[in-house]
Amino acid sequence: MSYSIKIDQSIAYFTINRPAMRNAVNYDVMEGLESFLDQIEDDPEISFAVITGEGDLAFCSGGDLSDFHGFHTAEDAFPMLSRGASILYRIATLPMPTIALVNGAAVGGGCELATACDYRLVASHARAGFIQGTLAITAGWGGATLLFEKNGPHDRLLQFTSRASIHSPEQLLELGWATEVYEGDTEVALDQFLAPKLNVHRNVHRAYKSIATRKWKTNGLEHAMQEEARVCSVLWESDAHHEAVQRFLTKSK
Repeated sequence: MSYSIKIDQSIAYFTINRPAMRNAVNYDVMEGLESFLDQIEDDPEISFAVITGEGDLAFCSGGDLSDFHGFHTAEDAFPMLSRGASILYRIATLPMPTIALVNGAAVGGGCELATACDYRLVASHARAGFIQGTLAITAGWGGATLLFEKNGPHDRLLQFTSRASIHSPEQLLELGWATEVYEGDTEVALDQFLAPKLNVHRNVHRAYKSIATRKWKTNGLEHAMQEEARVCSVLWESDAHHEAVQRFLTKSK
């Protein structure tokens, strides 16, 4: 199975289980994320939700081009992009806080997925970046919208997206994207990160989360994320994108 779902002592875990594909998101993973969200959204006993990837090489390398590269027009690409934006919006507005356990590379759509979470716990060997520009497209699952909505320094965030480059954990901390950087065992790092938070009743965390999401909902975040998907779909049908994808696939072989 390409994903796993576990709930243990009020913590819900979603793990992308495609390490051979660098935990890239395909339709099966999308379905898994939707199932995960359906399971926890209305469960008042869940304190935190954790999203991660299997292994230690990749948190998530974005969309699986073997599934998605066949799209040629904006009309072809938009349903997948819109679905991704809907999933990330649901993650961002979950009633409980969410943690991206970035145990390896988080690039492209993987960087968007981590951005949708409230906290990003980043391994010292991990790298992350909005590298979609190398394929002549923008972020398309609403991740850039979320990035700017979370009120970091505008100029740095604009460079973070538009340079289409990979960033070290130290740079991610400086940007404010990484919450913490950890060394060593991932499970130990997560336990240490959660320990002080679990001393506070889950209703307090949920109340503060609702304050943040209330603002986002009032400001039309969902519509803005769907507009990002639409803009990406227009770029998707460009010759520049198709040529860049072909170069990437040829190089991968």
